Amino acid sequence: MISILFENDDVVAVNKPEGVASIPERGRGKDDVLSLVSSAVAVKLYVVHRLDKEASGVILFAKNAQVHRELNMQFRDRSIRKTYLALAHGLIRSESDVIEKPLRQFGSGRMGVDPGGGKPCVTEFEVAERFRSHTLVQVVPVTGRRHQIRVHLYSTGHPIVGDLRYGDRAVQKRFPRLMLHARELTFHLPSGMEATIEAPIPQSFLSVLQSIRLGGREFFLPSPDGAIS
Repeated sequence: MISILFENDDVVAVNKPEGVASIPERGRGKDDVLSLVSSAVAVKLYVVHRLDKEASGVILFAKNAQVHRELNMQFRDRSIRKTYLALAHGLIRSESDVIEKPLRQFGSGRMGVDPGGGKPCVTEFEVAERFRSHTLVQVVPVTGRRHQIRVHLYSTGHPIVGDLRYGDRAVQKRFPRLMLHARELTFHLPSGMEATIEAPIPQSFLSVLQSIRLGGREFFLPSPDGAIS
């Protein structure tokens, strides 16, 4: 069940659960957010932006072509502010920082840093909480490249917990989800009024945080041989 966070005649914002694609996936026949929300509100929706399938959080759709164009312009002009929570491996020492590394796509949909051929990318973050061997950060992607937050944190030696694409897969698969949640989205409605939509942190995210606070060992999923390490 996908919960609606905000709706009026122009837009609808929902809280996307992890594991559900933002839009239909080719040939897979599984539920996606666009289809589920379109059925719930009974109108044609226009895709404004997307979240990675593995991530959770607020996602916004337009209800008509004019609003779709206006919101696209806000994204283009970077006047829309997106705020994420991410749990990263390792201890991040600085209280805040800005990552400026160009990114481009490599094979199999994987993104990577390429100073010579990548597109400019900027990610801001500040530390929200430190644990024994992990760091919870609040992240604001100034630009909006594919997998930007995931790749930027990975490039600093602090991959996001549970990220099977970026990081040590043997470690990452012991966590039940990608620990990336789109917490807030701030934009302007057609009326000119600024709106901030907040997506509650899902229990699946909170459960991992609680386990980390308690020491973490009891939370890790079994490795293929059944051992806990």
